[in-house]
Amino acid sequence: MDIIPFLMKLVVYGLPIVLAITLHEAAHGFVALQCGDNTALRAGRVSFNPLRHVDLFGTIILPGLLLISHAPFLFGYAKPVPVNFGRLRHPRKDTILVAFAGPFTNFVLAFISACLFHLLEFVPEALRLPYIDLLKTSVTINVVLGIFNMLPLLPLDGGRVLTSLLPRKLAIPFAQSERWGMFILMGSIIILPLILSQFSIKFNPVAWLLGPPIDSTIKIIAKLALIGS
Repeated sequence: MDIIPFLMKLVVYGLPIVLAITLHEAAHGFVALQCGDNTALRAGRVSFNPLRHVDLFGTIILPGLLLISHAPFLFGYAKPVPVNFGRLRHPRKDTILVAFAGPFTNFVLAFISACLFHLLEFVPEALRLPYIDLLKTSVTINVVLGIFNMLPLLPLDGGRVLTSLLPRKLAIPFAQSERWGMFILMGSIIILPLILSQFSIKFNPVAWLLGPPIDSTIKIIAKLALIGS
């Protein structure tokens, strides 16, 4: 194995994933703190230190598996930030704010990454390619994380939002589905595509569902950042 290309690939994919996940989780903790719950602060999770958020499987193994298997998109996750929703000043409304803080942060990071393309004109052309790859990866990963996390399925942020919006008689049974949520996600993203591939069928239900909104969001961000205009 040529170590230089491997290290370059590790930086191009690893750095944006770690940054996206770290700020995503820190945003949850920060907004929860502003809404009255200091659980994340006491746990040391309102922090920009990636080591406080890294999950061995979600931050390292899963993205690595997706990268090696040439998955249609790359994502990961960190250790969930602890939030005591009962301590929020306005539990239903504030839960939505706390949940949306993570994806919103990812969309902001995607926009900032897109804007940074304008600085590449000051980089010698012969040295631009790694920076182009890094910024493209950052835009894509942050958009993927933002949209993926807004799926209305627990334990994702979209599931938290939906739980807060549902009437109580529906919210309670929906909340109980959280115990199965991660199994459903992993099955849809990894296991089902692997099974289908044994029959020469290339189909990833999550990629099929999220592909169009991801592409549209990237185009919108590029326009807002005045890329290609």
